[in-house]
Amino acid sequence: MKYLSVCSGIEAASVAWHPLGWEPVAFSEIEKFPSAVLAHHYPAVPNLGDMTQFKEWPDEPVELLVGGTPCQSFSVAGLRKGLEDPRGNLMLTYLAIAQRYRPRWVVWENVPGVLSSNGGRDFGTFLGALGELGYGWAYRVLDAQWFGVAQRRRRVFVVAHLGDAQRAAKVLFERESVQRNPAPSREAREGAAAGVGGGTYLGNAEGGALDAPYLTCSNIQSHVNNQTPLVAQPIAFHAKAQACQLPGLDRDTSISDSLTRSQQAAVAQPVATDIKQVQWASGGGKLENDTAQALRSNAEHNYQFARIAMQVRRLTPVECERLQGFPDGYTNIPWRKSPEAPDGPRYKALGNSMAVPCMAWIGQRIAEVDRGD
Repeated sequence: MKYLSVCSGIEAASVAWHPLGWEPVAFSEIEKFPSAVLAHHYPAVPNLGDMTQFKEWPDEPVELLVGGTPCQSFSVAGLRKGLEDPRGNLMLTYLAIAQRYRPRWVVWENVPGVLSSNGGRDFGTFLGALGELGYGWAYRVLDAQWFGVAQRRRRVFVVAHLGDAQRAAKVLFERESVQRNPAPSREAREGAAAGVGGGTYLGNAEGGALDAPYLTCSNIQSHVNNQTPLVAQPIAFHAKAQACQLPGLDRDTSISDSLTRSQQAAVAQPVATDIKQVQWASGGGKLENDTAQALRSNAEHNYQFARIAMQVRRLTPVECERLQGFPDGYTNIPWRKSPEAPDGPRYKALGNSMAVPCMAWIGQRIAEVDRGD
């Protein structure tokens, strides 16, 4: 499968789809640090830059178009200008790129706020335009926490196939979706991501609503790079070391101390929250202790933290990479004459990215539909 990725960021799609043998034709990214990450990991793949200049791009056979156009104008936390915001209009640019290259498959991602932006008319415009271009489509809200990462990250995924809505629907939905199975209890599961839970709002190829299907992610790991952790790993410290280092650890917090019989180890649970929630929790509130809040693109100014007992510490970039399903150190590239990248741009790039395990699952499902499985 040859695919074109726009609004590429640090390429969650390529990390997810490399095990499938899929090849990127080109990327489209304008931010300096993500572009440097792409050049570091994919030096042979051209970065075409500004997607609004797509008419000047070379003619290439493209089988799949993937991208998540900027979400700020559709986020419930934003001004909700929708398609009146130039960033929101990149959604229409994305459609124009699909019209030019006519890929068999289209994969588009955005925040759940797009469903209600402008009373739903903005999202309706996108789906209607897909139909006018000859694509059958399906959409669904997927939460990354059900795909093996300890992060709540709900995103809308639209999958479309040229001339065939049924093939698009087969990617996002399963036969089990009509059985109305109850969602698994978080308390009953053994380990992280034992199954995939439902409860999201779904759309089928005709735009109607369905009950959430209940997936299995037992085969996800076989389609993701073996060196890509799907679960944010806990970090162990000696109790004495923890006491003298917290808060604000100066050590390399991505590596645990060895465990010994004489000293009890303290484990930092993979729990993330913004500073307001930390302050609220320290005043007697209670935070859940098994799943992180979603990473955000403004993390360099609004840091996220892990709670250790009654104390907190800032998440490391490696932990943020794990929360998104990237390999350790993926964003730690040479940057501005330094052999390593600073934390700030790494946080921002990871907060803007898609979750790798979600993209791995979608890619796997597309491959199965193409094979006729």
